[in-house]
Amino acid sequence: MGRGKIEIKRIENSTNRQVTYSKRRAGIMKKAQELTVLCDAEVSLIMFSNTGKLFEFISPSTSTKKIFDRYQHAQGINLWNSHYERMQDNLNRQKEINNKLRREIRQRIGEELNDLNIQELRGLEQNLESSLKIVRDRKYQVIGTSTDTYRKKVKNLEETRKNLLRDFEMTDEDPHYALVDHEGQYDAIGLANGGSHIFAFRLQPSQPNLQDGGFGLHDLRLA
Repeated sequence: MGRGKIEIKRIENSTNRQVTYSKRRAGIMKKAQELTVLCDAEVSLIMFSNTGKLFEFISPSTSTKKIFDRYQHAQGINLWNSHYERMQDNLNRQKEINNKLRREIRQRIGEELNDLNIQELRGLEQNLESSLKIVRDRKYQVIGTSTDTYRKKVKNLEETRKNLLRDFEMTDEDPHYALVDHEGQYDAIGLANGGSHIFAFRLQPSQPNLQDGGFGLHDLRLA
């Protein structure tokens, strides 16, 4: 018993529609390949499913561009003219926008003002005042941040100084000094007047070749 003809219309059931598409796609791909091999034909087959997925077949000895070029030559048409015209229109619009922006920049620095009327000059003035306000607000914000940072550093240094003074005042020992060798010189720190003052000075040998390491009074240098 032969197969009955089916009515060619859209399959409403989505699952059946997808199954039918897959089967017939495989069939038409097979036919395109057979035409290429049996008849030495140049075949280009492009398909998109209802989900937008691309399927294509190109004869091994050719390319899609080559077939499109041959199609245009045979039909006497140019498939790329409309696309090129759209690109050219878009390029012209972008050039126009770019020229306008460049003109606005020059006007903001005081150039090309002769062609502006009173309304345009007022608008430019208002834009400049708004821009100036934004810049000035940002400047004050940066200054405020820098000032706060400096105050915090000063406060930390003051707290460190107070802690050092308190530590020195709490001890009953005599004032003492600490010497730190720094590239042949000595940095000294000590207490005076019963620990109420901290002073620092630098010591250097009175003679470069002095063997006993002695220091004279005239060699004391405040740091």
